[in-house]
Formats: sequence, C-alpha cells, structure tokens
Amino acid sequence: MCGRFQIEKNKKSQKLLSKLDVDGADILYSSDKAPGSRISIIHRPKDRNVVTQAVWWLLIDPATGKPNYKYASFNSRSDKLDSPRAIAYQPFRESRCIIPATAFLEGKGDKKTYHKIELENEAIAFGGLHRETVDKNSGEVIHSASIITLPPLPEWATIHPKSMPLMLPVDDEALINRWLAPSFHDVEAFADLLKPVIRATQVLTPIEKPSRWNASGDSFTIAAP
Repeated sequence: MCGRFQIEKNKKSQKLLSKLDVDGADILYSSDKAPGSRISIIHRPKDRNVVTQAVWWLLIDPATGKPNYKYASFNSRSDKLDSPRAIAYQPFRESRCIIPATAFLEGKGDKKTYHKIELENEAIAFGGLHRETVDKNSGEVIHSASIITLPPLPEWATIHPKSMPLMLPVDDEALINRWLAPSFHDVEAFADLLKPVIRATQVLTPIEKPSRWNASGDSFTIAAP
C-alpha cells in the first residue's frame, strides 16, 4: 500500500459509520492521512463499538512515545500474521480494528505512476490491527494501528503490483462482529478475507502528486466479478 488515505465527511462515510454503529462526530476527518499521523480506528474493547484516536504506525517506542521508525509498521503483511515473532501476531488474534476511509493512494513503484482508489457506492472499511503501548515517561496509553495488506491483485498489475489493502465487506454483519470481537481468536475463520479479491467495484483516478491528490487523467473502473 502506498501509504496515504482520505476520510472525508460525505454520504458514503456516514453510511459506513451508521452500519458500524458509531458516532461520526468522533471521526478525525481529513483529505490526507500519511503514516505516523493520527487516525480514527473503530474497535470493540468491551461490548460496543467505539472510535479511538490512534497513531498510524503499529510499533511505538515506549521510551519516547513515538513511532519506531526502524520498522515500517503502518502496514501489516498478511503472510506475517501467523508468525509468532511478528509484531502483528498477537493483535491479529486479540485486537483487530477497522480503519474507515473514503479513498486511498497506490503507486506503481516507478515514482511517477499513482492512482486514487475509491469504491463506487460505499466507503472503505480497512481491516486493521490495534495495539496499546504505555509511554514510560508520562504513563500515557498510546493507541496505534496498522492496515493489513494482502498479496498482489492481478487486476492491479499497472496500479500497484506488490500488494493491496484488506477491505472488509461491511454488509456481512456476522463477519464484522467476529472481526471486532476481542474474544474471537479463531483466526482461521478469516482465511478467505486474506485472499486478494475485488469485492466491490473500484473507481481509479490517475494522480499527479500523492500529497496533493490532484488528478492527472480520467477515472476508470474495475468491476467486481
């Protein structure tokens, strides 16, 4: 994943938040979120879904309370989720979350080809992981999160040939409930989610510069099978 997304207040995002039964007033809306910035995550620490501010970087240095930039942990690769030594191993089993978005950016890797990607009729519910780290100096609990990335998507050969982010099907209420339930540890139930598949029609727009999100060409679609 290129490493930028948007969460704008519009009909799509409000519909998503309503499905997830959370208050849109608690969301940190932004036209540009980059790794290391503050984002909103939806998780279920007890018996209801809540919105919490988190750092978009899973590994936090407890000595400084800041992202540990030695490791690029704003994304968590799906092929590492079952590795006990991986930082994502425990969160995948105990503290999954949803990161709401309305669009995200992907780059081909040539430093000149970028696309803004949206879903045609809905907002995006990224499948994410959440951690809590205690700052050794202040005692503050710092929330952090990452977005799970999947293997390459064949349809994205000229978009981003290395990976795609996990986008959850929010209309599957039972699956979303399992995803957000910290007591649900049978992660084998999520095996189909970790396959690179287009589940909803995507709208892609060529972008000139990632930080500005300025279109450089006409939009086109990739339809779900």
